Amino acid sequence: MSRVCSITKAKPTKGSVIHRRGLAKKKGGIGQHVTKVVSRTFYPNLQHKRIWVPEENRFVTVKLTARALKTVNKNGAYSTLKKAGLI
Repeated sequence: MSRVCSITKAKPTKGSVIHRRGLAKKKGGIGQHVTKVVSRTFYPNLQHKRIWVPEENRFVTVKLTARALKTVNKNGAYSTLKKAGLI
């Protein structure tokens, strides 16, 4: 299954990590040196949730981010899921 939020469409993004070696000058060293730049992936904070929709009198299982869960709590389950096209 893909790592995509059903509501916000958040998905993994690419980034990089800079590997450094040496002690910083302000800590008494001769300075830090970059030895390598390595690519990495940032994953969204996905949760699997069963959300009760009182207007439809049923549960809806969705994969959403923590931020999308806050949106569901704030705006209501029915309106948020309908706007995302899940109902």
